[in-house]
Amino acid sequence: MSDAPPPHALLRPRIALPFLLTALIWGSTWYVITGQIADASASWSIAWRFMIATPAMFLVALLMRRPLALGPRGQMLAVMIGLFQFCGNFNFVYRSEMHLTSGIVAVMFSIVFVPNALLGRAMLGEPISGRFLLGSLVALSGIALLLVHEARVSPLGGNVVLGIGLGMLGMLSASFANIIQAGSVGRVLPMASLLAWSMLYGTAFNIAIAWWAEGVPVLPVVPAFWYGLVWLALAGSVVTFPLYYQLVRELGAGRAAYNGVAVVIIAMLISTLAEGYGWSLLAIGGALLALFGLLIALRARQA
Repeated sequence: MSDAPPPHALLRPRIALPFLLTALIWGSTWYVITGQIADASASWSIAWRFMIATPAMFLVALLMRRPLALGPRGQMLAVMIGLFQFCGNFNFVYRSEMHLTSGIVAVMFSIVFVPNALLGRAMLGEPISGRFLLGSLVALSGIALLLVHEARVSPLGGNVVLGIGLGMLGMLSASFANIIQAGSVGRVLPMASLLAWSMLYGTAFNIAIAWWAEGVPVLPVVPAFWYGLVWLALAGSVVTFPLYYQLVRELGAGRAAYNGVAVVIIAMLISTLAEGYGWSLLAIGGALLALFGLLIALRARQA
């Protein structure tokens, strides 16, 4: 008698719970970021975020009794992740929101599963299955509908081309960091320790950029800014990045990045409640298509 096939990936608790928690938290961060860049410079907002997140991540590693020594190759990997994930990605994304609405940036960023899959294939040898391609096409169709709806109801301002370019650079920076942490060097390192050192290097890069671009920091006096900053630092960084990077290792870079599709749906729901986001048949159809594509691509292979 043969063994029963394994459940779909999203039905496995060790996949489903981190997937949902990460999507819920990151879905909220797009709205919180708008308050950050409204009350302070983008550069210093990012630097302060990781000045809070870094010691918290080291504390997590110590509480989990993970060794902090990474060795020379591990430290070099941490420098690269710090540069691309915790510096480049956030600086590009925050600045992109100066020219585009947060909803459009979130929708655009959700297609990170495409470069993740391509880079995962090129750098890690991860296969791209027909089911993944089908799910990607369906999800991209849904995202396109969401993008059209968002452009209609939220007129773009600022330099649109620059905003799109910055958003794309942020997405590519995050995708590259996703891939290199899942390589042979990163897989043998304790996740919490690798992230702690990566955030430390990212913080150093962020402070240098902020000081060069903005000069001496001016501390905001708006309490909501600091509440949002703590949420972004602790929940949006310390809690989520270990969970998401583990998903990359469990599901593969392409399928793990489908988390971004769920993030967009949650971000739009939050926008509905907090900003009066108006749903149309176009938006509803896009959301349903995106979720359907996600389920197709995430369906686990049979044993």
